Amino acid sequence: MAYDEALADRIRSLVAGEQGLTEKKMFGGLAFLIGGNMAVAATGGGGLMVRVDPDQSDALVSTTSATVMEMRGREMSGWLHLETPAVAAAGELEEWVGRGVSFARSLPPKA
Repeated sequence: MAYDEALADRIRSLVAGEQGLTEKKMFGGLAFLIGGNMAVAATGGGGLMVRVDPDQSDALVSTTSATVMEMRGREMSGWLHLETPAVAAAGELEEWVGRGVSFARSLPPKA
């Protein structure tokens, strides 16, 4: 399954103008990176992947519809997934994209 282009366009409009922004096809989806660090992605399997502070993962999973991403059978703390309906409302998507961008900005830029 290809990534949701409409979701990618919505993300793109929210991150437009971010310093150090790049887009990169990754994991069958389209990732948005800040300073070389992934912030969010429209995933190839559908939905949104968001990178957050690993210390916040458990709290976000227990209080939202986010789930921990699983890659190759391993849970990845700090990497959350939301199904497309969970970010259908503009405010919901803006909130999650903001979390991802904020965390990516907190990391040292990659060379």
